[in-house]
Amino acid sequence: MTTTGTESLQTHDTAARLRGFGPLGLVAITAVLSGSLAGPLAGALLVFVWARFSETPLQALGFTRPRSWTLTVVWGVAIGIGLKIGMKSVVIPLLGASPINVSYHFLMGNAEALPRMVATVIISAGFGEEVFFRGYIFERLSKMLGRSRPALAATVLLSAVLFAMAHYYDQRLPGVAQAAVTGLVFGGIFAWRKQIWLVMVAHAAYDLVAVAMIYWNWEVSVAHLWFR
Repeated sequence: MTTTGTESLQTHDTAARLRGFGPLGLVAITAVLSGSLAGPLAGALLVFVWARFSETPLQALGFTRPRSWTLTVVWGVAIGIGLKIGMKSVVIPLLGASPINVSYHFLMGNAEALPRMVATVIISAGFGEEVFFRGYIFERLSKMLGRSRPALAATVLLSAVLFAMAHYYDQRLPGVAQAAVTGLVFGGIFAWRKQIWLVMVAHAAYDLVAVAMIYWNWEVSVAHLWFR
């Protein structure tokens, strides 16, 4: 066997171990999870690094071409807007939570902070969080639990729990409660469509509507659409 052939076998062996759940695979998972603590974009970058060296195709993370980009964007925007309005006008009042997002209340009428926040929710949340919480977490859990319906339901639930926990740091319990619901919705869509673009658009639209509500001081008005 040639040196090139030996190196190729070693590369494939390393890739297989990075995809697995042995010592090297667990180190890789720990590295990605730890890196995600630095922020969604850092987590997403590590996911792509892991995919590259583990020879995991991006399709396994949900990066498949949609049948129609136009319909994907339209449906994603509609889902994101509808979900945010539903959360603010129905779920939050039923939970007895304050309609005011205290953590981001500084955005109200703050034109200077608006562009940066818009970029953050599109790139960091819409892209970064979806790559990590839906693409990577689903891939890892599906390999661990399998692809049966009960396993898929457990994957959606576990990913939503992780997504909710990630929102405790800056939004405390109200953010956790909302993220749990949105995590279940986005996870359910991803489990159904097996395609990440739709949930990316929906997530970005959801957060952009949230920013708009805060900026124009609409939170209380929307929260009182159905409940007084």
